[in-house]
Amino acid sequence: MKKWSLKKLYLGFDDAKFKEDLKKLDQLILEINSQAIDFKNYEKKTQKLERYLRNEMALNDLIDKLYHFASLTTSVESTNQEANKMVNLLQTKLTQLTEIGTIFTKWMKDYPELEADMKKSDLLKEHAFYLKEIQEKSSHLLSTDLEVMVSKLRQTGSSSWGRLQSLLTSTLDVEYDGKTITLSEVRNLATDKNPEVRRKAYLAELKSYEKIQDSIAFALNSIKGEVNTLSKARGYDSPLDQALNNSRMEKKTLEAMQSAVVKYYDIFRQYLQRKAKLLGHDKGLPFYDLFAPIGENDTTFTIEEANAYILKNFKTFSPKLHDLAKRAFDEEWVDYTPRKGKRGGAFCANIQAIKESRIMTNFTGSFSDMITLSHELGHAYHGDAIFGESNLNSSYTMPVAETASTFCETIVNNAAIKDVKTEEEKIYLLESSIQDYTQVVVDIMSRFIFEKSVFEGREKTVFDAEELKNLMIDAQKQTYGEGLDENTLHPYMWICKPHYYSGGLSYYNFPYTYGLLFAKGLYAKYLENKEEFVDVYDKLLAATGKMKVEEVAKLANIDVTKKAFWKSSLELLKKDIELFLELTE
Repeated sequence: MKKWSLKKLYLGFDDAKFKEDLKKLDQLILEINSQAIDFKNYEKKTQKLERYLRNEMALNDLIDKLYHFASLTTSVESTNQEANKMVNLLQTKLTQLTEIGTIFTKWMKDYPELEADMKKSDLLKEHAFYLKEIQEKSSHLLSTDLEVMVSKLRQTGSSSWGRLQSLLTSTLDVEYDGKTITLSEVRNLATDKNPEVRRKAYLAELKSYEKIQDSIAFALNSIKGEVNTLSKARGYDSPLDQALNNSRMEKKTLEAMQSAVVKYYDIFRQYLQRKAKLLGHDKGLPFYDLFAPIGENDTTFTIEEANAYILKNFKTFSPKLHDLAKRAFDEEWVDYTPRKGKRGGAFCANIQAIKESRIMTNFTGSFSDMITLSHELGHAYHGDAIFGESNLNSSYTMPVAETASTFCETIVNNAAIKDVKTEEEKIYLLESSIQDYTQVVVDIMSRFIFEKSVFEGREKTVFDAEELKNLMIDAQKQTYGEGLDENTLHPYMWICKPHYYSGGLSYYNFPYTYGLLFAKGLYAKYLENKEEFVDVYDKLLAATGKMKVEEVAKLANIDVTKKAFWKSSLELLKKDIELFLELTE
């Protein structure tokens, strides 16, 4: 029960079905590449375009199964060489489609009378957003030969550097209290009740990074240097400009959100200073006590208990959410507990080809772990909403990706606070929520500042590990301010967070803030009209793969380009912090 089952995909890499699908992939790649001759002119253009779209959908189904099987295996077995080789093989096979993809995109750039053709073809009409987005992004393409070269070089560049970070952190030996444990295990001790355990775990964690800091500094420099070079070559102002484009987000939306966040730093610092005082510190909160429990709650959860609690509270929102979570538990979608070779953190993979998801957590029984599980189940619910769409309309961007997950967190958190029997329990649960707010608002802002500094600095230099540590400390000082003890910050947050190590996904930070604050705004609307909201919410989630984030928000009558919306959501967080300050006076 503690591990997920991937049998719905394949029984193994030697499974006849897996081998058959690999052959089908090769055949489909040949079929798609054969269309290059189609894109030399616009004769019978509608038929050519429909054929290409159908092939793309078939390709997505195959890759969805093959790649997820390999990558999910590596996420819990980082030393599984067969899985690692298969990930690399599949990525290499996909580079064979770079040339035809570029040719197609350039053909689409000048496609005549697209609107008229969409009116005559149901298939084209269904994929109107997808096709128009391709036309918009065509201006950022390099020449066909260069796109092919870049695709191939990435396999030995950013993709390899990213796998190195994953391998080094997932297999890192941490010497703690006379024994050797994993990085995930030592980081989980940050929530321990014993202050000495937290402090020693923090020191052991920092010490362990010394063994891999130089290697991972090379990885980070290489990835960010590659992204800088390519984003400039593609005509973007910066990697941030490219990230916003990929997020389907306008710059004014990000600026409105972040300017609102800065205005609310002070209330978060008040919370951190109060927590420091409660824990006996007089110079701000040490980083190792960020996740220290406050109040009294001896409740720990077995896997079964966590599942039951989540199901009970999901049912208060809708039977559909409850039933989706029950499927996840009953049909072994979840890989729960930490072990050697398993990567840290948590994620959810939506697999449209089988209309199921798989969830990885590092569950140890804490309240926070239960909330993490509810968060990932929110991603699965989002996946379920999107599974009714064509797979070409299912690729939603990072900002809206965190909406359903944060919404589900809110459901469970609010229910837990209502269920408490004592004031000490209320303080505990309230503070647990505020911990999460602080991470998603304040810590995420520090990560954004750090990544921006690295991108800008890489234009002129290469950073060594010490310089990266200094950049991280500076970013934490800017955001946490006097809330944290400046002598006990975390200079290595750039090592343990995998979000920095992708050549194709930069600034994997601000979407979390968007997700939290957007979800809070949605939850407020849910409370205003529960019956009507559920249907609006499901339609909103289903539309995330075929709309810009601003258009998605409008489905719920929200304008995310205005600072007022973000302030209204931050006010909800502020009320929780003020209640905490009142209860701990």
